[in-house]
Amino acid sequence: MNLTITGLGKQYRGNIWGLKDFSLALGPGVLGLLGPNGAGKSTLMRILATVTKPTEGTITWNGRDVTAQPEEIRKVLGYLPQDFGVYPNLNAIEFLEYLAAAKGMDQRSARHRIEELLRLVNLTEFRRRPLGSFSGGMKQRVGIAQALLNDPVFLIVDEPTGGLDPEERVRFRNLLSELSGDRIVILSTHIVSDVEAAATEIVIIKEGRLLTRATPERLLASVEHAVWEWVVAGADLQAVKGRCTISNTLRRSDGVLIRALSAERPDPSAKPVTPTLEDAYLSWITGNGSPEGR
Repeated sequence: MNLTITGLGKQYRGNIWGLKDFSLALGPGVLGLLGPNGAGKSTLMRILATVTKPTEGTITWNGRDVTAQPEEIRKVLGYLPQDFGVYPNLNAIEFLEYLAAAKGMDQRSARHRIEELLRLVNLTEFRRRPLGSFSGGMKQRVGIAQALLNDPVFLIVDEPTGGLDPEERVRFRNLLSELSGDRIVILSTHIVSDVEAAATEIVIIKEGRLLTRATPERLLASVEHAVWEWVVAGADLQAVKGRCTISNTLRRSDGVLIRALSAERPDPSAKPVTPTLEDAYLSWITGNGSPEGR
């Protein structure tokens, strides 16, 4: 099982490129796709899900061209788009039965699978309620269930934890980890902690281009000895922002505790600290503290 993306590009009106020269090869596991808003994450997801056609480049699924033969990948695809919508007058069972029929599932196996998934996403007691009465988080859980209906071997989830409470978010992260053994899973998000918990590899994308692909461990290593903490007076905070990239601040009685990225010691009192994945992500996005910024 493999997915290969080669020289992928998507052009919009006004010579604006949502993706440009994007190449990637994937096998089983969870790939975390990180990037700021407008980076091209959702554009890539829609192309991979065969919702949008690329302007240039190719995608192959097990050697077959996805653009020319989209049905080959659709049969094994589960997709949760960022803008997932529901039919408000249907209840959860009716909605999932409708989608199961659209996927070509037989009625008996669909009913069993739906009950299983409603338990999985903790919606069993609400299964007969109209979806229009669901909260945003509950609708998102229905979206997760529909993406898993056909037990896909290729799963795309775009900002899947939006609206979920902390317990539901942890449950979903664990689910992705369990699914990853014999599936290709792409998790697109701007929430670094979701990727940190579930992804075996991480891709960082900015302005439609791939910045880096690495394991979480390698990303952390890329900012080793480039993350610092020290305390400054509140009046000096703006001056520090002009010198380095600040990842966090905490006001205290003795001033402001600054956490910042810098290839060199940014202040005589600054002490090196253990980097987090969020530090590494910010480093690559800004070019400060990453290998490119040194």
